[in-house]
Amino acid sequence: MHRIVAIGGTFDHLHKGHKKLILTAFEKGDFVIIGVTSDDFLKRMNKPHDMNLEQRISHLRGFLKEMGLIERAKIIILEDYYGPIIDDPSIEAIVVSKETLPRAEEANKIRRNLGIKDMKIYVIDYVLAENGNPISSTRIRNREIDEEGNLIKR
Repeated sequence: MHRIVAIGGTFDHLHKGHKKLILTAFEKGDFVIIGVTSDDFLKRMNKPHDMNLEQRISHLRGFLKEMGLIERAKIIILEDYYGPIIDDPSIEAIVVSKETLPRAEEANKIRRNLGIKDMKIYVIDYVLAENGNPISSTRIRNREIDEEGNLIKR
């Protein structure tokens, strides 16, 4: 068990995959820092999203309250890919998807260059929709599936 674990993401359409990421972080740590990508940063990355920052944070808070985890979390806004993970030695671990693993490895490289101990990296598998493909905000945005991974009948 770690004292402080970090996760980050856009959290557009808070779905089953996001929830697995969040719950895994709380299994690995006493306290979780949750970085949420700002609208400006999303714009700079040309990353599509349906919900604005306030809506995304609101859904995240609602889920944390529902799970009884709000007291063990701190939500921060990310204006870049790393936020505090590159220079905060109190962050001991990070939970990522396979998609964001390279970013976590890069963060550890930066930490080493700064003389900060590596974070332990935990990689979670994708959560699959009922058709066997990964659940994603893009697929939800395209109305292929819902937040639980159920196919939307056309």
